[in-house]
Amino acid sequence: MRLIDGGLSTELERIGAQFRGELWTGQALLNSPELVETAHSNFVSSGAEVVITASYQLSRQGFQEIGMSSNDADRALIASIEVARAAVGQSHCQVAASVGPYAAVLHDGSEFRGDYKVSQAQLEDFHFERLEVLLSAKPDLLAVETIPNVVETKALAVVLESVEIPYWISFTASSGTHLRSGEHIESAAEAIAGLKNLFSAGVNCLEAKHVATLTQAINKVTGIPGIAYPNFGGTWDSLSQTWSENTDNSFSEWMKIWADTPIEWIGGCCSTDATHIADLRNHLKNLETTN
Repeated sequence: MRLIDGGLSTELERIGAQFRGELWTGQALLNSPELVETAHSNFVSSGAEVVITASYQLSRQGFQEIGMSSNDADRALIASIEVARAAVGQSHCQVAASVGPYAAVLHDGSEFRGDYKVSQAQLEDFHFERLEVLLSAKPDLLAVETIPNVVETKALAVVLESVEIPYWISFTASSGTHLRSGEHIESAAEAIAGLKNLFSAGVNCLEAKHVATLTQAINKVTGIPGIAYPNFGGTWDSLSQTWSENTDNSFSEWMKIWADTPIEWIGGCCSTDATHIADLRNHLKNLETTN
């Protein structure tokens, strides 16, 4: 298995960054880019082979809604990649530009419900303009993540057809069979099957107990390697913008359960920091030694 990073917001909080409001980790990028660089560096030191940028919640629409300009948004998107690139330095770690769902600009936790009412055409326009800016900064990969419904999956499939760098797509789900929207995971997988530069597909920002059945269902449709970076327990409260603590197994224990799945890329999402990634790295090394 290959290792990606953990939750950027969690690592930022661990090292003392303070950020609240609509832009989430993007606010830390604007206020304290040096802390974002440190957080990325900590993941690199912990063994991550990919770090995901702080662009998840950045967009022209989101900036305009809080009184900033489209140019401000574009500069922030580019800065998210530049800061990650500086953190990676001369290592072999790659930079994946985070492409979060449209729901991220709504600031109401809609990505955990998948119920926002916009058309596929609107979603295509939203993602196209943001991807154009991100790609101009030349990331190594795209992390198209936390996608909660089929209509956005179809919109992304249209936009991503012209993308020339590798990318993964990961969905967020409410059970072992259904997206947050209540639609079946196989419907989403069918919408992305055959995309030419899609090298992995899987799940993120969900309970670890759902990972195995979801990644198996996605792989059955797409035939490509799986990726999984679940939350380390807990439930998101969109009002307080915090996670409640509720951990079950350790990641190393979940790894035993996931051994017979198509997962080739593994990491963590919310409530995981650089120490969790270091634990995962050590567990993977031990597996290599015993095998």
